[in-house]
Amino acid sequence: MIKRAAAAAIGGALAVGAVPVVLGAVGFTGAGIAASSLAAKMMSAAAMANGGGVAAGSLVATLQSVGAAGLSTSSNILLGSVGSAFGALLGGAKKAPPSSPPAGPRAEGDQPGENVPQVEPPKLPLSSEKHEK
Repeated sequence: MIKRAAAAAIGGALAVGAVPVVLGAVGFTGAGIAASSLAAKMMSAAAMANGGGVAAGSLVATLQSVGAAGLSTSSNILLGSVGSAFGALLGGAKKAPPSSPPAGPRAEGDQPGENVPQVEPPKLPLSSEKHEK
């Protein structure tokens, strides 16, 4: 259970911490869109599709806003919760139980039930037998 909780905490922290790093690496920085970056190419494609401007609320505009100002508190909470859920899911994954042991010769003392005392059940008298007095 502790392993799952630790994985959830790590997943949440990674999800929240990775957003600014990834956006900066793509080119959405606090100072604007970096030249010759993927963000610049996205902005160019969005501007050409909209007749020269980037529409408010578009993916490029939203990513630039987050790159410049960061995520809001509620967005960080939501992202952290989703990251925690994935971390708990991955951290709690169990391996499949091993298959049955291969058939073959066993070592001495490895036979099932070898050291278990065998008790015979009591014999009940048959109804056809007559008891003598």
